[in-house]
Amino acid sequence: MIQHLIVLPVVVPLVAGILLLYQRQGLVRYKRIVSVVATVLILLAAISLVKTAAQGEIVYYALGDWQPPFGIVLVLDRLSALMLLITALLAVGAVVFACAGDDEKGSNFHGLFQWQLLGINGAFLTGDLFNLFVFFEVLLLASYALLLHGGGKARIQASVHYVVLNLAGSSLFLIAVGILYGATGTLNMADMGQRLVDLPAERQGLVTAGALMLLVVFGLKAAIVPLYFWLPRAYAAAPAPVAALFAIMTKVGIYAILRVYSLIFSESAGTLDALEQSWIWWLALATLAVAGIGVIAARDLRLLVAYLVLISVGTLLAGVGMRSPQAISALLYYLMHTTLITGGLFLLAEMIGLQRGKAGTRIVKGRPMVQGNALALLFFIGAIAVIGMPPLSGAVGKALMLNAAEGTQRLWLWPLLLLASLASLVALSRAGSTLFWRSHRGSFSGSRLARRQWFGVVWLLSAAPILVALAGPISDYTQATAEQLSHPQRLIDTLISNAGEAP
Repeated sequence: MIQHLIVLPVVVPLVAGILLLYQRQGLVRYKRIVSVVATVLILLAAISLVKTAAQGEIVYYALGDWQPPFGIVLVLDRLSALMLLITALLAVGAVVFACAGDDEKGSNFHGLFQWQLLGINGAFLTGDLFNLFVFFEVLLLASYALLLHGGGKARIQASVHYVVLNLAGSSLFLIAVGILYGATGTLNMADMGQRLVDLPAERQGLVTAGALMLLVVFGLKAAIVPLYFWLPRAYAAAPAPVAALFAIMTKVGIYAILRVYSLIFSESAGTLDALEQSWIWWLALATLAVAGIGVIAARDLRLLVAYLVLISVGTLLAGVGMRSPQAISALLYYLMHTTLITGGLFLLAEMIGLQRGKAGTRIVKGRPMVQGNALALLFFIGAIAVIGMPPLSGAVGKALMLNAAEGTQRLWLWPLLLLASLASLVALSRAGSTLFWRSHRGSFSGSRLARRQWFGVVWLLSAAPILVALAGPISDYTQATAEQLSHPQRLIDTLISNAGEAP
């Protein structure tokens, strides 16, 4: 039964997206019901899959009963289950928020939203490189349209850069997949990892070239320096629910790096082992430095949150660069925290902008807000969490990351991460004081916000105290996930050695 459950996070958004796009001129209420119900079903499926993965079992689903390495497979392990759960939690908050009115600015919002989930979930579950490329394209095509939802000059300008860069990345991805297929004769990641053990010396150069090209592609998706230029403006210009969902997009690139390089280019790959590590480590540190400067320079709340996402990218990739089970465990805890909190901050920025009228989300003086006290409280919680100050989840996540650094790694990571946190503290303090304290005298601006908007923000920001309350079991899960990633042979044995058995 569990094998069939694996396919639900892909099938549900696929079917829901077809229904919603087919009825593109249908009633708004119908679209909202279908979209919310589908997203909740994905969440329930993700919770069930996490429970299964927590037992340490690796399960796969062979589409059409074509066994690996020849057939298309969806693979469930601890890492993929965790990523599905994070995506579903984020999507619930974003879609409910959108139902307050953002979805009415275009006829295809909910259908595209579901197909975005289809691409993201598929990327987390797929077991071969070509289908990773396919799901990347699905999520990118949906994101192109969602970025333009509602129109506007800023969104069109941001979308041009976003589309051009990602089209170039897609072309490079396809070339890299072709090179690796030509050198190894397979696209299944587990099978490719097994074949690298006996790879002829004359093909190692080709495989190295393909692996480094993949690193460029995944680095572009993750927005690592110097491939990050598309992210701040694109995220700042996107509609709030779309920007919130985009908080998981950079993590797709980070997931791909973890999955591909731990499974294919593991210790058994000989000279190809950890070939990405030195590149990732130094570029992650550069990303932290650049993002810290960007946070200080931001003069718009949306742009500020976008640079906070970039700080999280640098922090997460530093964990990848350390490549130890302790670092990967810390990385996964921090990934849960930063995805949900930054998603909530994008939604909160929209609510603040709606109440400030013409001032919008610009960090300038404006009239006092009708619901300013409640918004200020949520802003304070979100700011404390994302900065990494006690007692919320950001402090736990960053402490785990700092503790995972060893030897000379501490000399680089500690000052850069702490300085980036200080920059975030200064920027968010300035923004909060300007938005809520330094208001012009006069009548209140803006109308009261919808309950669905409040639900979306509270749903995501509540992760800050919940992740602290559940820090013990969550850390146990992430530690077990890191151990599973560091021993890829078990996954290889499940997919390849048992290929003759029906799953």
